[in-house]
Amino acid sequence: MDVPEIDIAEAARRHLAGTPVFDVREPDEYVAGHVPGAPLIPLGEVADRVAEFPASGEVLVICKAGGRSRKAAEILRAQGVDAVNIAGGTMAWVEAGNPVVTGAEPGARGA
Repeated sequence: MDVPEIDIAEAARRHLAGTPVFDVREPDEYVAGHVPGAPLIPLGEVADRVAEFPASGEVLVICKAGGRSRKAAEILRAQGVDAVNIAGGTMAWVEAGNPVVTGAEPGARGA
């Protein structure tokens, strides 16, 4: 399946404009640092938790480097979610100087 992909600069612009970002890494990776406001839904849970993603509007999906988020975006797009992969993942997000927070987001499952 063809998955749209954006670079870190575009992801940061869209995030600041209010497009939701979802993190599909594992809880230990997430707690170490993640995009502010991004809920954690590990890749292995995405298919079972599709209802937690917005039914309309674009969503951005991020992992460590872009591989897991691409797979998650494929799963979501097959279920009708307008998911876009963030190329380079959290490593590129941090390298570009974008903000990260550590610890679990309030109400996060599994983190």
